[in-house]
Amino acid sequence: MRNKLPLQAPTEAPAPPPEPIAVRIPEAMRLTGIGRSKLYELIASGDVETAKIGTCTLITFASLRQLIQKARR
Repeated sequence: MRNKLPLQAPTEAPAPPPEPIAVRIPEAMRLTGIGRSKLYELIASGDVETAKIGTCTLITFASLRQLIQKARR
C-alpha cells in the first residue's frame, strides 16, 4: 500500500514585485533599449524626467513609461 500525501490547497501565484519609482541610467537603457547618448539627449530635451541625488542621476519610471507610450503608433 502506498503512502498518500495530504492534499494541499492550490496556492496563489506570488504578487509581482512593486514597480520602482526611479532607476539609474544603465537600468533605464536596459529597460528601454535606448542607448546612452540618446537617453542623455532625451534628458536634455526634457522628454525624460530625472532626479539628482548626490552624484546619482535617477530617471523616473513614470517618465520612461510616458516616453514609450508617446512613441507607440
